[in-house]
Amino acid sequence: MSLLRYRPEFLDNLKNIVLPFAEGVLETIEAGDLVSLTGSFYTGRDQTHRRLCALLDEGKELPVDLAGQLLYYVGPTPAKPGQVVGAAGPTTSYRMDPYTPRLLALGLKATMGKGVRSQPVREAMVKHGAIYLATIGGAGALLSKSIKKCDLIAFEDAGPEALYRMEVEEFPAVVINDLNGRDFYEIVAGK
Repeated sequence: MSLLRYRPEFLDNLKNIVLPFAEGVLETIEAGDLVSLTGSFYTGRDQTHRRLCALLDEGKELPVDLAGQLLYYVGPTPAKPGQVVGAAGPTTSYRMDPYTPRLLALGLKATMGKGVRSQPVREAMVKHGAIYLATIGGAGALLSKSIKKCDLIAFEDAGPEALYRMEVEEFPAVVINDLNGRDFYEIVAGK
């Protein structure tokens, strides 16, 4: 039996997106669209971002190619027996703002977390053809049910802030910033 007793009307406009992004997909979604993500993405929080930028400063290669990828700001809690990960709710995105334009310049196509982005990040998204998604804060246990596999990629000593690759099915999110620079938070606020 479905967790939902009825299908809310707003789900009629849900867009299913396969990751990594196929050519032209980002052009089909707009600020305010509800999306369901299936495929794989990378994760990282503050420590991962600091270390990625330190590697760039040293002229070294990154542990993954971020071109065309989505980076989810999350630090999952340890998995209980029988689980892939523990709670996997979004981290506040502005903490990654100092690093994000540099990663977007490498071809990163989307970031996902919660909350607003700074003006420099918004400008960098438009410049590099990237978008920003928000997912549900405070619902980490529910979100973890969409995560089917979680592999450690780099920075193991950072614990939950390490770089992981997650495979997901029907992971829910909302498009906050689209390719045209529209911001869903501003649209809702009537700005």
